[in-house]
Amino acid sequence: MQRVIQDFSIPAVFAGFITFLIGISVSAILVIQGAQSLGANTAQISSWFWALGLAIGLSGLILSWKYKYPVATAWSTPGIALIIASTGHYDLYEAIGAFLVCGVAIALVGFSGIFQKLLAHIPQSLTCAMLAGILLKFGIQIFSSLETHLGFILSMLIIYLVSKRLFPRYSIVLTVILGAAICPLFIDFKLQAISWSLTQPIWMQPSFSWSAILGLALPLFVINMTSQNLPGIAMIKSYGYHPHVNQLVGWTGVAHMISAPFGCFSVNLAAISAAVSLDDQVHPDPSKRYIAGISCGIFYILMGLFAATLVSLLMSFPQIFIVALAGIALFATISHNIAIAFSNVEEREAALLTFLCSASGIQFWGIGSAFWGLILGIFVLILFKFKLKNKP
Repeated sequence: MQRVIQDFSIPAVFAGFITFLIGISVSAILVIQGAQSLGANTAQISSWFWALGLAIGLSGLILSWKYKYPVATAWSTPGIALIIASTGHYDLYEAIGAFLVCGVAIALVGFSGIFQKLLAHIPQSLTCAMLAGILLKFGIQIFSSLETHLGFILSMLIIYLVSKRLFPRYSIVLTVILGAAICPLFIDFKLQAISWSLTQPIWMQPSFSWSAILGLALPLFVINMTSQNLPGIAMIKSYGYHPHVNQLVGWTGVAHMISAPFGCFSVNLAAISAAVSLDDQVHPDPSKRYIAGISCGIFYILMGLFAATLVSLLMSFPQIFIVALAGIALFATISHNIAIAFSNVEEREAALLTFLCSASGIQFWGIGSAFWGLILGIFVLILFKFKLKNKP
């Protein structure tokens, strides 16, 4: 605890908050929609957020504290999209059973070391190209928003650039505070009145069926591993850390499994939002950035305990503010991964195709573009190496 106090910094706390904010803002509404599509009532929907908040928060907090590098965890947006797409095929309790099976499978694959062995054969240039591709849309989105919110976006960019020039370590902190302050000048919105109340967890008895296991648990497992854990590990590696792959994946699976009966459909390593907690804007010393992971975990726990209150409060901020904040916070990460992806000339062709495919947003069989981009890059890399070896 003494080391945590010594390593504490305000920029790290803000980085943890932005990581949390990006994690929930993208798909909090989808979680509500997914729970409703399975027939969950209002109390059960609140329980979903309680379970997600505590499972994600505690796993991220404990793993960051234990390993001393930022471990941001999150729920899976493609996962909740799969659940919504499964509407009408399973009832709430069959889905809960599928969530439980998925958590067990992730824990087994993690602790067994299978996932780590697979990652060891993938070049860093391809994983960085994949990450740059999936993050690219966040950087582009802020500029495409200039057409509709010219004054606000330009003001946010000016705040960021000036603070980055004058106070680089506090640039994101200043961007959040000043950006929130200028919102009312450009956008008509009102913060909702705060009424604090603790969320009540509700046990939802799991029901198991082969149709739900094969039709929901298995696809959810594949999506969680390929769309979340794979880029999540790659993100941590891209910043020079040596992640404990087996333990990170295994313990998130355990957290998922334990909290599934209360409505937790996934606990994964964060990919996109995690970048904010890993960058040097958090702290120039990489060994002190874990405070951002701990802070992010605390915010998720608070969300779980005060689910209805906190989510409604955060969602009252205009969407354009979240879009601008996410894009600006990820500028450094996008450039960092592009630089690594294209640094090796021999792997540049494979990295380019990985980057473009990952950025495309395509989806087949519920599996997102990050996975297909990586598969394409590996294929191209093997093809070119084979050609070079057999060249006369």
